[in-house]
Formats: sequence, structure tokens, C-alpha cells
Amino acid sequence: MRIGLITREWPPEAYGGAGVHVEYLTRELRRLIDVDVQCWGAPREDATAHEVPATLADANASLQTMGISLAQVAALSDVELVHSHTWYANFAGHVGGLYLDVPHVISAHSLEPRRPWKAEQLGGGYRLSSWIEQTAYERADRIIAVSHGMRADVLDCYPDVDPDKVEVVHNGIDTELYQPDPGTDLLEAVGIDPSRPYVLFVGRITRQKGIAHLLKAAERMEADIPLVLIASSPDTPELGAEVEAGVAALREQKGAANMVWVNEHLSRGHLVQALTHAGVFACPSVYEPLGIVNLEAMACETAVVASDVGGIPEVVVEGETGRLVHYDEADPQGFEVAVGDALNAVMSDPARAEAMGRAGRQRAVEQFGWDRIAGMTVDVYQRAIDARS
Repeated sequence: MRIGLITREWPPEAYGGAGVHVEYLTRELRRLIDVDVQCWGAPREDATAHEVPATLADANASLQTMGISLAQVAALSDVELVHSHTWYANFAGHVGGLYLDVPHVISAHSLEPRRPWKAEQLGGGYRLSSWIEQTAYERADRIIAVSHGMRADVLDCYPDVDPDKVEVVHNGIDTELYQPDPGTDLLEAVGIDPSRPYVLFVGRITRQKGIAHLLKAAERMEADIPLVLIASSPDTPELGAEVEAGVAALREQKGAANMVWVNEHLSRGHLVQALTHAGVFACPSVYEPLGIVNLEAMACETAVVASDVGGIPEVVVEGETGRLVHYDEADPQGFEVAVGDALNAVMSDPARAEAMGRAGRQRAVEQFGWDRIAGMTVDVYQRAIDARS
């Protein structure tokens, strides 16, 4: 079997959960089938990369996406199926399936109707991205939801989608790459003190990740508990300024040593050390189809405090691998109070936190291996191909 895998992100330009998914899924898929990767960016040896067409250099991001998508379709050849990841690739997947007369499979990592704040970022392009996604989903041969929560969201947002075509295959984690690292050299190089257990957040600066809620929750944390943010690339200048103001307020309240902000993209080695030495990992997302970052923390034997949205409860087991906090859009202040209290509770009981961390790694190893997930994905491909026969 030969398939065309269409993605925006591909190493070394992989910055989000979908990019991590594509990287590791493809590595395992290539042990089973032939995979032609079509991605964005500069040329590289293990994929065909495409840059924004010169005529669209100053266009809205959604128009640029459509230009790249057409180039990706033109580069596909001799594939039995196309598999697209995120709306950035869905247009290419849909058009490629029509053009080549092959099945189109979508991996559902997120949904535009669940991210209305993107209108801030894309302007009128948000209407285009929403149209692209809806069209692709309604015409796809199969949709792979990364969690049962995500499957429910797909059917809620797009009621014209046939439920029999939406299958659940969870995200995975490489537990050899993500495992406890006792080293501290990389942490010290970016100003993180590993001698004091800290609350850690890792993620892009976007409304989805709930970073503004975490900054408010941190005001309730015990004064001597450090908060470490590894967060960069704000969606908008306004959101970036909001986070800067929140960090400044916490530094004033807690002291500079207890509010550390690493405002840059770090290597995987940095992140593994940061996850290993954290007392607890905080994931206050307001929308999260699964949340690979929670699996990364668990694989590094770190307890998790997370919101109960989307697929997170399918990863984090309440009271066993961490704590789940209910998110209610109508009561953000209540959510912030509950997150702060949960962080205090886990940090105040190191023995319990360590037990949660050990249970988390065991769960990651047993339930979320990429080899298992790749096999299930190939089975979905085969069902999509057989249905066309």
C-alpha cells in the first residue's frame, strides 16, 4: 500500500500536537507501508516540501494555505489513498482525493467551530478555513478521531457526516524518547532551578491552551511554589501582551524566582528534563481533542492537573495519574480557583504526586504506543480502500 500523507508540520518545523502526531505516526507507518509525505516549508530529504507561492506572499494565511494545497496535490502520484491532518491540509486531501479518484482519510486533531477565537488571528480567513474543513469532513471516506470526545465533537459540529465513517484511534507517545531524565544541564541553561519542584506549563500562547486561566490560578498557589512557563508564539499581539502582563503581575506577587517564563521554542531534550523535574504538569486547556503533552508528562513520570475537556479524561485518570478539573465556559473564575486549589493539593503531597507519576508512565507505555496506533491506522486505510472497490 502506498499513501500520500498531507500535513503542514514536518520536522524540523513541528510545533504543535498535530505535528508531533504526524512525525511519530509516519515513522511507524513507514515500517508497514509506503508513505509519501507532502508538507510545508523548506526542502528536506524525507518529505516533499512546499512554500507559499510568490503570488500569494502578501495574502491572508487561508489563501496561502489553498495555494500550497494545490501544489501538494500536483506533487502526488501513484497513491492509493490520501490522508490529511488539520484544516491546513484538508483542502489538499479533498482535492487530491477527487483528482486522483482515491479515498481521502482525515485525522481530526481539532475543529474550527470549536475554536472561534481564531477569528482574531485569521480575520476573514477563518470563514475560509471553516468552509474548507466542513467540506472535507462531509465528503471524506473515513475520519480518524484522536479520542472519543473528538468523535462526539465531529458529529456535533458536522451532523451530515456519516457516524459509521468516524473511527477512534488515539494519539500516541514514544516512551523511549519521553522517559525520566535525571540530568539538569539543559534546565539550568534556560534559567530553571531543578532543585525546587515547580508547576510546569508547556504550550503555544493561544486561547485554546488556557494559559490566561493558569496565570490567574497561580495567584492562588502557595507563594513558595514556582511556576515555570515554556510558552511562545502568541496567536495575536493582544494575547501576547495579555500574557506578558499576567507574568509581570505574578513576578510582583511571588518574586522573580517563583515566576519563570521561557519565551522560546526548546529542544525535545530541554522539554524532557523540564517535565522530569516538575512537581506537577498543568494543562488548563479550554479545548483539547486529546492532549499529547499530557502523555509526554506522564511518560516522564510527572503527575498532571488538567481540565476535563475533550479527550483529556481518556488520558489522565482522575486520582490515579493526576487530577481533573471541570471547565465551565460560563464560570471562568470558578475554573481558575479550582485549578489553583488542585495544583496546591498535588504539590503539597510529594509522595502522592510521585505515585501518580509512576502510574502515568505505566499507562502511557501500556495504552499509547505508536506501533499499535500505526497498525490501527493502516486498518482504517484498508477499510476505506475496500469500500471503494
